[in-house]
Amino acid sequence: MSKQMITFQNRQGISLSGLLEVPESPSAYALFAHCFTCGKDIKAAARISKALVDNHVAVLRFDFTGLGGSEGDFSNSNFSSNVADLVAAAEFLRDTYQAPSILIGHSLGGAAVIAAAKHIPEAKGVVTIGAPAEAAHVMKQFRTDVDSIRDFGEFQVMLAGREFTIKKQFLDDIEAHQQDENIANLQRALLIFHSPVDSVVSIEQAQKIYLQAKHPKSFISLDSADHLLTNNKDASYVASCITAWSSRYL
Repeated sequence: MSKQMITFQNRQGISLSGLLEVPESPSAYALFAHCFTCGKDIKAAARISKALVDNHVAVLRFDFTGLGGSEGDFSNSNFSSNVADLVAAAEFLRDTYQAPSILIGHSLGGAAVIAAAKHIPEAKGVVTIGAPAEAAHVMKQFRTDVDSIRDFGEFQVMLAGREFTIKKQFLDDIEAHQQDENIANLQRALLIFHSPVDSVVSIEQAQKIYLQAKHPKSFISLDSADHLLTNNKDASYVASCITAWSSRYL
């Protein structure tokens, strides 16, 4: 297996930082989108990627604009820019290695891969992990600050112990997205992972995705897993299921 720190530019010319892990003779390439305000190095992303690589799937995970090692201002990013970053990452893989056959997204990243799929024709399967059915669901994480963001145009919010500037444009963007149409018109095999005890994104959100999506679609319960899959066994289980499921479509 080889690990390569890579950089590529999105369509705004912002340099994004990624990690590409490639096994010997990869059977496919996957693109991984991390959760809201997280990063490519979050434990769940690292563990799932490693397990996929062990099963001969190469994985590119990267930091969205303004996060981790990527350039840009997070406060100027939004759901649309996350989708655009994913498309740019797929273009990098297509031009340099091989276009991704599998799109994997954790939490809001799951919503983003659903929205990005129509721009990545080589993608045969989409996987969501603890993802919301509506991008606007992310406002739940800073609901006490929403009025202040609207009133002042931007506001400092605390997320997972860190301070982030959220602007009104972010709220406008997530509320404008027609995610139900993206789900209904996905035209890709869909695998949904969700925990019934997820306290960040409720299991009802997974139910909405499943009901709106067309076949082929599958749902796997993560039982007692938390939202960030902090238990290594949960992340490994997700990866093994992705490998088995995707073999039908690759």
